[in-house]
Amino acid sequence: MELIYLNQLRSCFGEDVVVHNTQALSGGDINEVLRLSTSHGEFCVKRNSASRFPYMFEREASGLELLRSNSSFTVPEVITTGEEGEASYLIMEFIDSGNKASGFWEDFGRKLADMHQHTSTSFGLNEENYIGSLSQSNKQHSDWGSFYAEERLIPQLVLARDKQLLDAATCKKAEGLCSRLSEYFPKENPALLHGDLWSGNYMVDAKGDPALIDPAVYYGHREMDISMTLLFGGFDGVMYAAYNELYPLENDWRGRVELCQLYPVLVHVNLFGSSYARQVESIISKFS
Repeated sequence: MELIYLNQLRSCFGEDVVVHNTQALSGGDINEVLRLSTSHGEFCVKRNSASRFPYMFEREASGLELLRSNSSFTVPEVITTGEEGEASYLIMEFIDSGNKASGFWEDFGRKLADMHQHTSTSFGLNEENYIGSLSQSNKQHSDWGSFYAEERLIPQLVLARDKQLLDAATCKKAEGLCSRLSEYFPKENPALLHGDLWSGNYMVDAKGDPALIDPAVYYGHREMDISMTLLFGGFDGVMYAAYNELYPLENDWRGRVELCQLYPVLVHVNLFGSSYARQVESIISKFS
């Protein structure tokens, strides 16, 4: 299989590319990940099942390129995607990690605020993608409430109900909440979002600057990214202050954090089981 990657690199950089070393890395639940050390630099290869996760890496590549083009974060450059037999793969630039530079969190907050000011005419995206191993619908909507209900919450609720991870009463309450979402959120332009911005999806690059990886990109309400950073911790409070200096959030944004977190918590129910169901029930009850 490594020969396939070598051939792809040679088609991009020339026949003189030589692979010096191959190292297996941790790839999470669904991907195999390799680091290729070559005569033309360091590359990261992600590999998984093409039939189980169709177009996953093409969509990830699109998301990475969208972030690279519209933010000042370090984002790995995509080299190529492809399939070989039953496997699909993504080859991209390898981001070496380092120690946080002075002012790292201020820089992170400013860069996130700048990225969120890149906008679109609609909420959503022109293609579906993934969050974790779950398909993520990005059908475009003119308003955030209908997008959040129909493309985010309802698909996850239906999946959880069908897997018997949530009871009928909870799902009924959630239906009522979905019909009122526009009442909760202030109107804002669709913001370019990372889409899965927890602490495992940022890095410190070799220069000490913030880098983003593993996106679930779409244009949405920017409080979704902000609330995701608060779900599992790992982000310094300085980041939020720096963000607000450049692109202030509404004064009552903290009151909607759990409502924004409902989507990723539902994703966790469907990926990891009923241990997250009580948190879902609590959020739905709070806003019902």
